[in-house]
Amino acid sequence: MTSAARASRPAARILLVDGRDRALLFRYVVPGRPPFWVTPGGAVDPGETVAAAARRELAEETGLHRDCGPEVARRLVEFVTVEDVPVTADERYFRVDIDAHEVDPTGHTELERRVMQEWRWFTAAEIARWPEAIYPVDLLAMLAETGG
Repeated sequence: MTSAARASRPAARILLVDGRDRALLFRYVVPGRPPFWVTPGGAVDPGETVAAAARRELAEETGLHRDCGPEVARRLVEFVTVEDVPVTADERYFRVDIDAHEVDPTGHTELERRVMQEWRWFTAAEIARWPEAIYPVDLLAMLAETGG
């Protein structure tokens, strides 16, 4: 499939790092695909700014209600969403450093409750050797470049 046939998907993603220098990742289990892990975040809603989407996604997926600060990284990537839609994603990353946090899943959507039932904090060493896919694929470099 060519890029022209793909839907455009602006997205806000969060590099959420705790006081022990661990990054929060969510595990996705989608029928017909191997499980994979991703940073918190998601699509920008129509009429929403990327910064507002980052704040909303952080609150919905983790229970943290706070400004996400400036954009620290960007990547363009093609993939098929969990709803089976081919997209070209314009992902904007925001780094949020916190002391500690227990994820509150009450804001998860019905879809997230189905496919995103597990999360954990990862050290850099764990990310480097994890047996399942982790996205973005350059997460360790992104964390290092943004202060991690």
